[in-house]
Amino acid sequence: MYTYMVRAVRAEEWASVKALRLLALRDPAAPIAFLETYEVAAARPDAFWQERAAGAAEGSAGVRQFVAEAEDGQWAGTVTMLVEEAGTVDWAGCPVERRQGHVVGVYVRDEWRGGGMTRALLDTAVDWAWGLGLERVRLIVHEKNLRAQGAYRKAGFLPSRRTVPSGQGTGEAEFEFVLDRAGASDR
Repeated sequence: MYTYMVRAVRAEEWASVKALRLLALRDPAAPIAFLETYEVAAARPDAFWQERAAGAAEGSAGVRQFVAEAEDGQWAGTVTMLVEEAGTVDWAGCPVERRQGHVVGVYVRDEWRGGGMTRALLDTAVDWAWGLGLERVRLIVHEKNLRAQGAYRKAGFLPSRRTVPSGQGTGEAEFEFVLDRAGASDR
């Protein structure tokens, strides 16, 4: 079994942030897992990736990207936690009713799947959210992404019964899964 550590990205690691994102967008589940396509992401200039990494790096406020780094330095997985402020509107145009975390960009390389890495990434991101005083963390998952739904349930997230239209404009639904701090001790 391989070993890894989960940590926040650093601003100077923008090229690795870009490489892992492009790999994630080539995954067979990418069309239902991400709002962005490989072609759009690959066409972005280096300045975009530098800003993205700096904005989600350790020490940044409002967003944090975490990676699972293998012993050999390879990035095996990632998750990003956004802080949503009450009174704003989310990506789907829905009002945000309370200050909460929003999990996005979850990806684990094929060869690392099934060993608990997704859970480790989620646990680290959620712990960061709790440290900010957030009482709730949510994520949105496509109705057909059953593998992801299973991983999120294992990590303690539960469907909220709220659906939003798919960000891909297909007419399909996406489900909101939530983890409330009060129930997090059951994880």
